Amino acid sequence: MITINKRKLITALLTLFLLTIIILLISYFFITQKKLIGPVLIILGFLSLLPLRLFNIPTEILKAEIIFGIIDNGVLAIFALSGAELFGILGAIIGSLVGNAITDGFAGIFEGYEWNKISELNLKGKRTILTVSLGKLSGCLLGGGVILTIAWSILNFM
Repeated sequence: MITINKRKLITALLTLFLLTIIILLISYFFITQKKLIGPVLIILGFLSLLPLRLFNIPTEILKAEIIFGIIDNGVLAIFALSGAELFGILGAIIGSLVGNAITDGFAGIFEGYEWNKISELNLKGKRTILTVSLGKLSGCLLGGGVILTIAWSILNFM
């Protein structure tokens, strides 16, 4: 039987909840600033890793989740932007849903590969609820931020 450390679960939930509030507030403040929202999301991606620095978590542990998030939301943003451009709001929604399903599959391959490397390095004991959660959060913000920065940069030159 698997037991869950309730203290670690509560710590992870509280940390994620506080980061969610911070990310939402900052995102809503910058959402109308097309040129800034991409870099803001990138900064928030790095900011979301700060709680893990407090726990001295090695970066090797986060690599699988960050890669997953970058691929997941990076490609998802491409699908959403393409769908919005071609078919409006419904296209953005369908593009996001289909893109998310496809990118989860591809991102899972890379996450699995990195997880195998972590297992070989005997670091899997340091992979916790908090590291998985914040690693994916960070990667998703980074991936989306990079794609939006590139998209708005290209659109500004056209």
